[in-house]
Amino acid sequence: MCKYKDTNLGIKRLDFNVKRGAMAAYLTDGRVIVVPVSMFPDIKHLTLKQRNEWMIMDDQYFSFEALSRIYSVKDLLKL
Repeated sequence: MCKYKDTNLGIKRLDFNVKRGAMAAYLTDGRVIVVPVSMFPDIKHLTLKQRNEWMIMDDQYFSFEALSRIYSVKDLLKL
């Protein structure tokens, strides 16, 4: 898990249906982070079907079937 301000953070799931042009990441500590998809140009170019084919690895990283890039909790928080 990612250690951030004395809290261990991990990703439980992603959701692209919260708001148009946004991505929600549900964290293991109960918080939800909503970020604009434009922060991630590779993800922005995916179709909604491709965006919904996400995978989470070790609670810390996420990627998509259509991408070779791997993102982390830190990318969501811009650490």
